[in-house]
Amino acid sequence: MKLNCINSILRVFAVTILFVSCSSDLDFDQVNDLKLEPVFIANLAYFDIPANELVADGGTQIIYDSRNFDIFKKQFLRDYLKKAEFDVEIENTIERGFVINMLLLNSQNQILTTISFVVPAYKGSPNVIKYPTEVFENQRLELLKQTQNIGFVALMTSGVPLDENSLGNLKLRSSTTTYFEIEAK
Repeated sequence: MKLNCINSILRVFAVTILFVSCSSDLDFDQVNDLKLEPVFIANLAYFDIPANELVADGGTQIIYDSRNFDIFKKQFLRDYLKKAEFDVEIENTIERGFVINMLLLNSQNQILTTISFVVPAYKGSPNVIKYPTEVFENQRLELLKQTQNIGFVALMTSGVPLDENSLGNLKLRSSTTTYFEIEAK
């Protein structure tokens, strides 16, 4: 009997809480105020060129490579991308200096913009250079959105001739941080 009494009191208490609970009007129009600002980080480009593939007579040599970059074919990216940042790091362990040009090319392989990186020759100590972040906003972002290919041109500066026995590597690592703004309309 005592257990029945306790159960009854608990039931009355639970029902009382249900009637006393707070409630408010729901505003379904709040979804119109939705604004998402996701940020994504991804690898952009990478290469590692051994010195023995850069055989030269001491003059300037040009190495060219182009990579497909058709990411902006997606309407979502063209519509919601608000800012992009490129970070580049180059490590040179070759006793020659370089100038690396990153070319952003449109669908007809016309150069939209060129970003240059001066790389000093290796002198026996660590030679890893992190370059200032390249920021794409406003008009520069519109140029980036037209990019279909990324080309790399490596110009070797004058110096010690390289041959098939030359040591060292030229490494480029890069990433992009993209900022989006998505609003409900």
